[in-house]
Amino acid sequence: MPSPYRAIFGPPGTKSFSAAGLLGRMPLSMLGIGVVTMVSQLTGRYGLAGALSATPALSAALLGPQISRLVDRHGQRRVLRPATLVSVTAVAGLLLSAQQRWADWTLFVFAACAGCVPSVGSMVRARWAALYRGSPRELHTAYSWESIVDECCFIFGPILSIGLCTAWFPESGPLLAAFFLVAGVFWLTAQRATEPVPHPRVAHTAGSALRSPGLRVLVVTFVSTGAIFGSIDVVTVAFAEADGRKGAASLVLAVYALGSCLAGAVFGLLHLKGHASRRWVVGVCVMALSMVPLQLAGTLPLLAVALFVAGLSVAPTMVTTMALVEEHVPREKLTEGMTWTSTGLAVGVALGSSAAGWVVDAAGADRGYLVPCAAGLLGAVVALLGYRRLRPVTPTPATGAAGVVQQSGPAGSTEQSDGERVL
Repeated sequence: MPSPYRAIFGPPGTKSFSAAGLLGRMPLSMLGIGVVTMVSQLTGRYGLAGALSATPALSAALLGPQISRLVDRHGQRRVLRPATLVSVTAVAGLLLSAQQRWADWTLFVFAACAGCVPSVGSMVRARWAALYRGSPRELHTAYSWESIVDECCFIFGPILSIGLCTAWFPESGPLLAAFFLVAGVFWLTAQRATEPVPHPRVAHTAGSALRSPGLRVLVVTFVSTGAIFGSIDVVTVAFAEADGRKGAASLVLAVYALGSCLAGAVFGLLHLKGHASRRWVVGVCVMALSMVPLQLAGTLPLLAVALFVAGLSVAPTMVTTMALVEEHVPREKLTEGMTWTSTGLAVGVALGSSAAGWVVDAAGADRGYLVPCAAGLLGAVVALLGYRRLRPVTPTPATGAAGVVQQSGPAGSTEQSDGERVL
């Protein structure tokens, strides 16, 4: 492990909570693609498969920030365990209704309840933020490490989920995802020493973390980013099936994640200058441009190469996003703020997977890659228009809402004299 990464794991408990986060985040890459594979195996209807995989993502988009707001107030252990049990119970109902060929509406009811899943990635990043607050260099490396962990999930998750669904029985992929969720969340919440101290209700400012204009720009842009991810998953499965090698879709998607993983590993070693907002806009625009070659990939090997190149812009953009969230959101709302970006992704995944499913049914797999291309273009436009809301504010003496003088903080942020971030 390169020395910057080795250094962040010096404090006790860091390896354990990061490992638990890896396990708990596996469903992020397994459940949606597993549902698509399962439903397409059982019914052959990609429109239904895409819409059904979109349902828990939309539900999570509504419930996730509320769960994280409760976490900020009551702590991770008290909130995450009940939420996880509700989610896995709903997944069990979804698999049973699919296996028994119940009416379509029952599938959607259970899929919606499955959206009670907590944002494990936000919980782990909140632990890093609490540990290295005031140390931007270490926090940058920690966020990069967690981006690598995310991509490891997306390398191995689809392989496991699609492979099990196609080689064993259709419901096996989502079933394993549910097991990973329970194991990861209960392991993470058992580690009390590194759990961020909850902020009581009286410490919270009024309203949601979305009051921050910068966070709103990030969330809206991440809707487009999620649409890229969701549509690529669905279209790649359909593309591989049309090529007669449906099981190979997991390997192609793993190559996409591998490109992001390698880029994230290198990004974490860099000592970057300038404000994160510039890097973020560049990353979003490059991500959009990388969707264009997918239209030209006529075979699975060429598609794998195009997706590997496209993946190189993903992790650096995600890491920069977390840095901007940490800068623009008050400390007592940090978990909620991080979850809002996940919510944007979830909404985008839902829209992208659903749209891609209908396009595949109507025009074929080759045309399906127009969906991520359009989503990337939309994201780039939003990022460019909203860039001014993410630029650093020139620090000048002023009196904040609490009656304290603001001063320049680390990494170009603005902080109050008592260490609390202000918008």
